[in-house]
Amino acid sequence: MQVVFIVLVLFTIILLGYYWFFFQNLVQYKTPDFKNVTFPVSVIICAKDEAENLKKNLPLIFAQKYPDFEVILIDDRSVDQTFDILQSFKEKFPHKTKVVKVNFNDDNRLRGNKKYALTLGIKAASKPYLFFTDADCQPVSNQWLAKMSALFSNKELILGYGPYKKSTGFLNKLIRFETVQTALQYFSYALTSLPYMGVGRNLAYTKDLFMKNNGFYTHLDVLSGDDDLFVNEVANDQNTAICLAPETFVRSSPQKNWRQYINQKRRHISTARYYKKKHQVLLGLYYLSLVGFWLSSIFLLIHLYLLPWVIALMLLRLGTAWHINYHINRKLNEKDLTIWYPFLELSLLWFQLFIFVINLVKKPARWKI
Repeated sequence: MQVVFIVLVLFTIILLGYYWFFFQNLVQYKTPDFKNVTFPVSVIICAKDEAENLKKNLPLIFAQKYPDFEVILIDDRSVDQTFDILQSFKEKFPHKTKVVKVNFNDDNRLRGNKKYALTLGIKAASKPYLFFTDADCQPVSNQWLAKMSALFSNKELILGYGPYKKSTGFLNKLIRFETVQTALQYFSYALTSLPYMGVGRNLAYTKDLFMKNNGFYTHLDVLSGDDDLFVNEVANDQNTAICLAPETFVRSSPQKNWRQYINQKRRHISTARYYKKKHQVLLGLYYLSLVGFWLSSIFLLIHLYLLPWVIALMLLRLGTAWHINYHINRKLNEKDLTIWYPFLELSLLWFQLFIFVINLVKKPARWKI
């Protein structure tokens, strides 16, 4: 019992360190005043069997209030009407649109690999500043490009936020909670000069940064990672900025059932082992500390061991975490999640462990299952 109590104390201290050294930076972060500058921008969207989403979301891309942008639309071997939809937008906006059609490739490394399609789109881009989003995503305002691109004044890489739409049900809350917790970490680490990932739903970088780092070459064989592995490789404390202006959020529809969500997370979680060692240690220690905190505290509560001290440690940790999450949820327009924090955290921990075990048995084989 004494050893378990010491473990609880240790993990509580570690978690408090994360909250105050890393996450508090995001709590205190204030969105800067955006300069009225214009950079020539290419918006790159890769689509695979996304005809319906494209009809609904592309008009919001072309409606951006920005004087100098083009849209690169990539049909990645679709079998539905995706290519016809892309062509229709090219006809409607002939001076702003390029369509790239990806054919099946005999190289096994490239089959089912989104990075190959994105590389073709990036090479087709005529503008030096690149924005990335997905076919199922929609900018929440027409100021997405204008405000986010202003950060290119002194940076090469910009990390944006991609929330999911709110709906009823526990799965929707869990998906949005996981998205907030991921953003909490990658934004906080970037503010602490340790940028390690971004999300392809809302990401921007210069074409020069992509070319001088040989694009996705070093992780071409990895199924996922066109966003996080590239950022992990090229981001540093000098070239990276974050953007939390609500007008720059790019929202998408969450998975509607557990099977779809599990397939999605299986792809995402498989890339972490390719991160730089320092990032693996930071992320792994945080997850281990959360699991250890809950296991040790529940065990001690069941056995009524040093009950006042155990309760005090739990209140200290959960109270601090609640404080952090309250402010982050307000920044990211997810205020309804705050009250559910402890329950959602526990649920997410066990869900992630479940995904990890599944991936040990069998890895996904395509970027879109």
